[in-house]
Amino acid sequence: MSSLSLSPTGVWHLVARFVTSLAPTPPPAEHEAWVDEHLLPGERALWVQLNNQDRRHSALVAQRFVVERPAASRAEIAGAILHDVGKIECRLGTFGRVIATIVGPRTTRFAAYHDHEAIGARMAVAAGSDPITAELIAGEGLAYEALKASDHA
Repeated sequence: MSSLSLSPTGVWHLVARFVTSLAPTPPPAEHEAWVDEHLLPGERALWVQLNNQDRRHSALVAQRFVVERPAASRAEIAGAILHDVGKIECRLGTFGRVIATIVGPRTTRFAAYHDHEAIGARMAVAAGSDPITAELIAGEGLAYEALKASDHA
């Protein structure tokens, strides 16, 4: 989420993401299949551009999102799956993201990392996503609090 908080909860989230980002393994096949059930072809084309760590994370967050919001629509679930898709543009690995988090948006790539929600929303619109999907990726909309809770769980 764009507000990279250094509150105790925010720090814990970042530490957990860092540790899980060290393993380069792809998501389990059942997670990939679950994601496929919820994405449009253009959205899937975006999702497969994420690195393995981000794809694993996005599938887990989206599955927690469905538990948090059982009546979620396909468009909302797609938004949860694609919530970090804008990070494709920054082209930063785990350690680059750590530095970007610490020093802020000082370079073009660090700025793209910090603006990944807006970037991801634009990418989703270009891929043919529902406006609700793009809104959720942008960090807005009725389902955003459920996504935020799922991302920081």
